[in-house]
Amino acid sequence: MLLFALIILDSCNDSNISNITQQPTLTDYKIGEKWVWKYKGVTTEGVVRSDGTDTREIVNFNGALGITIGKDTIPVTEIVKPDDSETPKYDWPLEVGKNWKYENNWTSQDGTTGNQSQNAEVLSYQKETVKAGTFMAYKIKYTGKITNSRGYSADETEVWLYAPEVKNFIKLTQNQGDFHYVEELIEYIKPD
Repeated sequence: MLLFALIILDSCNDSNISNITQQPTLTDYKIGEKWVWKYKGVTTEGVVRSDGTDTREIVNFNGALGITIGKDTIPVTEIVKPDDSETPKYDWPLEVGKNWKYENNWTSQDGTTGNQSQNAEVLSYQKETVKAGTFMAYKIKYTGKITNSRGYSADETEVWLYAPEVKNFIKLTQNQGDFHYVEELIEYIKPD
């Protein structure tokens, strides 16, 4: 009987694992937790528009948990509060097969305003390998359009790999008109 159970378990594919993931909470984060992503964006003509790293770290921020984002530090309570939007980036809880609409209005540092409107679908939950390691991750595909106040308009496809273990995405692949962008987690530090 035990051998039969082991054979059945062994035959299960990671992509068939049924899992539902809730949004991380404040208690899921610890001081010293750190993420480093490498990113690069290139046009179809080979022009590099962006190339660098992005680091975020959980720190003590006025006696509470904060997360560094560039030169800023914001309270972790801001990133874990429920998104009440009808069109969120992540529609919690995450589970394979879930669909929703994502919309985002933004303003860049130079004052340009823009809008993203995408349909999102969770395609799978399986092992994914990036430079930082191998993690169980949801593959979420976003397809739609991006526009801005300077007359730019392009079809857009994004694939995000979100790993519950690291409470963040481990890879983003984006195709937007003539622009291709990849961001990958290259280091993850989880304090003991």
